[in-house]
Amino acid sequence: MADIDWSAPWLADWRLVGEPIAQRVVAGCPQPQALTEPALAPVGFVPQADLTEGQAYEDFIFATGRVPTREGLHDFFNALCWMHFPLAKKRLNQLQAREIARAGVGQVRGPVRDAATVFDENALLIQASDRLWAALTEHRWVDAFVGLREEWPHTHLWTFGHAALEKLVQPYKSITVHLWRVPGEVPHDQIDAWLAQDLTADKLATKPFSPLPVLGVPGWWPANETPAFYDDASVFRPRRLKTRAEKPYANSEIKTSA
Repeated sequence: MADIDWSAPWLADWRLVGEPIAQRVVAGCPQPQALTEPALAPVGFVPQADLTEGQAYEDFIFATGRVPTREGLHDFFNALCWMHFPLAKKRLNQLQAREIARAGVGQVRGPVRDAATVFDENALLIQASDRLWAALTEHRWVDAFVGLREEWPHTHLWTFGHAALEKLVQPYKSITVHLWRVPGEVPHDQIDAWLAQDLTADKLATKPFSPLPVLGVPGWWPANETPAFYDDASVFRPRRLKTRAEKPYANSEIKTSA
C-alpha cells in the first residue's frame, strides 16, 4: 500500500478518495474497516472470512450487499472502483449473479461471466476520435501513438480494472488493458450511468474489447517520449487476422464417404 504513487496519471481520478484510505491502512487499520468507514460505496466491505463456504463470491455480494475483502492492493482497488463507478459495478454484479443463477458455478464461466470478469479486472474506458480509435483497434501503434500524438491531450481515459491498477503500482512495459469505447457525446459526469446501461449481457458476450499496452499512452510513461519505444513488437504486437476454420468436408477436394 505504501508503494502506491498517487501522482501517477492513471490514478488522477482516484487519488482524492483513495490516498486517505490507503494512509489509514498503512497506519494499521484493517482494510475492510478503512474502506467501509467513508460510506462512499453502495456496498460494505467485510473480511474474506465472512464469505459463506460454498457460495460464489459474486452471488454473496448480490445477496448481502457486502464485498469479501482481503488485505492487499487487489481488493483495495476493487473497493475504490465501487466508490467511483457504483452503478457500473452493481450492474456487473447483477449480470454475474444472474448467470450464476441460470447456469450455476462450473469450471467454465461462460461468455457473459467471462467477459464481465475481464472488464471488471482490466478495463480502461476511452473517449477518442474515430481515427484514433481505428488506429488503436487495428494495432497501428506508431500511427496511434506517434502520428496522432496531438490527439491524446483531447482523448479522455478512465481506469476501471482493479487488477490492472494493482499491476501499475510496479509498472512494466507489457501491462496491457482492455479498451471499452465511450461515445464522444457522453458527458464526463454521466460516465457511470452510461456505462451501467451499456454493460449488457449481449454486448459483453461479443467481447468488444481492444488491447492496449497502457504505458504507451502519451504522458503516462517518460520512456514513450522516444518513438523507438513503440518498436518493441513483443509488446506492441501487430493485429492477428482471424481465419475461419474450415471443416474437412467443406473442401471440394475431400469427398465424404456415402
